[in-house]
Amino acid sequence: MKILAFVNHVPDTETKVKVAADGKTIDTAGVNFMLNPYDEYAVEEGLKLRGKFSGEVVVVSVGGDPHKEALRKALAMGCDKGVLLKDPMPRDSFAVARALADYAKEYSPDAIFCGKQSIDYDDAQIGGLVAEMLGMPSISVVVKLDISGSVVVAEREVEGGNEVVQSRLPIVITVQKGLNQPRYPSLKGIMDAKRKQIEERAISPVELKIEVLALKKPAAKAPGKIVGTDASAVPELVRLLREEAKVI
Repeated sequence: MKILAFVNHVPDTETKVKVAADGKTIDTAGVNFMLNPYDEYAVEEGLKLRGKFSGEVVVVSVGGDPHKEALRKALAMGCDKGVLLKDPMPRDSFAVARALADYAKEYSPDAIFCGKQSIDYDDAQIGGLVAEMLGMPSISVVVKLDISGSVVVAEREVEGGNEVVQSRLPIVITVQKGLNQPRYPSLKGIMDAKRKQIEERAISPVELKIEVLALKKPAAKAPGKIVGTDASAVPELVRLLREEAKVI
C-alpha cells in the first residue's frame, strides 16, 4: 500500500509568540518549533496501516529548510522517505494544498493522512482542499478507522457525538486526537532517520488567495473582581454578569 502523510513545522505549544516588526508575521527569534501535534497522529496511522498491509509511508511537507526537522521526526518514527516541497516564502492554505496535491497526483497513493488542523493558523483546510483537487473522497476529524480491502469505515467527531461513515480507497483522512497513540522515536529510529535522505523539490510560486493584512495578539485579560464572600453577594454578581459581562 502506498501511503502519504502530510506534516507541518509549527511553533512549540509552550513558546511565547511575538508579532514581528512587519505586523503580519511572527518573530521567530528564540522560538522553538516542532512537528504539528495532530500530524503525529497522521504519521502513526500511516505506519499502522503499513504494518497491516505492507508498503511504504512517505512523509511530505511544504516550506523551507527548517521543515526538515519535522520530516526527520516522522522518519525517526518509522516513515520510509521524506519529501520537502521547498518554498521559503509563506503560502496560504490553497497554495500549500496545491503543492501537496500535485505531488500526490504524481505518487498515486492509496491513502493520504494529515492532521485535522495545524496549530499555528488553525485553518483546518488542507485535507479537504487536497481531496477536492485530486477528486478523492475525504473524511475529516477521524477518531476511529478500519480499512478492509478497499472499504474504509471511519468514526468521526460531530457536534454532540460521533458519526460512522463508509467510503473506499483511495481516500484523504484528516485525523483527530484519540485515533491512536503516536509512538516515541527509538534510538535506532533516530539514528536511521539521520541516514535517510530527504528529497528536495523546488516548487513554482502560485497566486495566493489570501493576503494577511495584520497579525495581533489578543487583548490582555482584565483583572478579576471579587464582589463578596457569602450569599449576600449573589444579587450583585448576577447584576454584573448581566450588565457588564453580558453572559446572562
